[in-house]
Amino acid sequence: MSTELKDKAVNGVAWTMVERYSGQIVQFVISVILARMLTPTEYGLIGMLAIFIGLTTVFIDGGFSSALVQRKDRTDGDISTVFYINVGMAVMMYLLLFVTAPWIAEFYNQAELTSIVRIYCLGLVISSLTSTSGILLVINLDFKTTTKISLSAAVISGIVGIVMAYTGWGVWALVGQSLGSCVISALLTVYFVRWYPKSGFSKESFRRLFAFSSKLFVATMISTIYDNITGAVIGKQFSAASLGYYNRAYGFNSLVNSNITGVLGRVSYPLLSQIQDQEDRLRQIYKRYIQMSAFLTFPLLMILCGVAKPLVLFLLTDKWGDSIILLQILSFSFLFDGVIVSNLNLIRVKGRSDLVLKLEIIKKAVAFTILGIAIAMDSILAICIGKAIYSVFFALYLNTYYTKKLMGYGFRDQFSDFGSYLFVSLCVLAVCLLLSYFITDSLTALLTGVIFGLCAYALACKYLGLYAYIEFVSIIGPKLQRIVPKKFCSNKN
Repeated sequence: MSTELKDKAVNGVAWTMVERYSGQIVQFVISVILARMLTPTEYGLIGMLAIFIGLTTVFIDGGFSSALVQRKDRTDGDISTVFYINVGMAVMMYLLLFVTAPWIAEFYNQAELTSIVRIYCLGLVISSLTSTSGILLVINLDFKTTTKISLSAAVISGIVGIVMAYTGWGVWALVGQSLGSCVISALLTVYFVRWYPKSGFSKESFRRLFAFSSKLFVATMISTIYDNITGAVIGKQFSAASLGYYNRAYGFNSLVNSNITGVLGRVSYPLLSQIQDQEDRLRQIYKRYIQMSAFLTFPLLMILCGVAKPLVLFLLTDKWGDSIILLQILSFSFLFDGVIVSNLNLIRVKGRSDLVLKLEIIKKAVAFTILGIAIAMDSILAICIGKAIYSVFFALYLNTYYTKKLMGYGFRDQFSDFGSYLFVSLCVLAVCLLLSYFITDSLTALLTGVIFGLCAYALACKYLGLYAYIEFVSIIGPKLQRIVPKKFCSNKN
């Protein structure tokens, strides 16, 4: 990897990690406070909207943001066109949700959902006004600005949510938190980016971008339906409280997984798009992203699985106890997400959105079959197990099919690159489960499991001389030396 490209990658990853983790730490603390103040049923009510929010978000974006990032020869007309598409679709989708809100409430047999939908979904329109500015930040790899925006929004909206929950607003505290985040993010984006459309809607730009984005749109739509239909089924077939338990378990895993996957994916896509025509270089860098993703994601998810019981009991209290086993099973459904996303990003980088669509159709045919069987068993546990089986045994292998076709880098090659990290992480999981079983105090078990798990994993990677560990230390080490006072780094007495 050239020095310039490596510097861009390191700086991009560093600032994106700061953004993700600073924001997520704040959101995590806030979510714990709110979970203690609110009930699983109130969280379940918001969870019932997930499939509608997810689908409308896909319609609003339409795959145009990925198309804009992928194109090297993008113009002001292209950017302005995407802005008008996003805002226009957001308004249309909001009006549709406003009109259909009573039917959504009737479907779940929750009358309060009518007003919740109409207020909560205003965030779609607010976010669309600055979504194009956000794309420009990604294209320019300006993750420092993104960090300032997301962290500020997380803190301010979190305070709004906590105050509303404390004063007895119930589920509306979650609505207020969400809307507050959208408003603050939009205002700060306008302040920092100061972009506005410089031209009108261009039919020519639309046609050029649509050729790439249309297939991504359909693929993303299929994926979004699968990702969110589980919550809709649980909310309809069981109860709002059951959906609250599921969403809390899903949320913990997503918190761990999406940070790493999002960081690497967000940086790698625009970066690799710049070298999409350099076959050997692209493959070499891509292999390193796979290993770094596995190195960071595998141990965190397995440690989360191992300390799930003390984590939930200590942070959320025993009223959330039913989410523990769901959290542990879902950890395996998230395990290979980083590798899967990396494969999909490579296909997008090569401009083959048609292959992304084909792959999504094949994968989700398998996924919906497994989900249908699990739903027929009338068990939330079976649904979670089905998601884990699909991810571990099907999605991982299928996602490597076209990367082998395009780059000669298939499942066997990729498994040889991440297999060592998987083995060490599973060993760490076993130890964490034992510690959680034998240590009765929740806080002690939680701290012991996390600290021992991380240390054991790092030592094992160092002993085995794994590439990602060595690369990670070479990147983090110099930065720590600049942060830690020199007297602590000196060998002198």
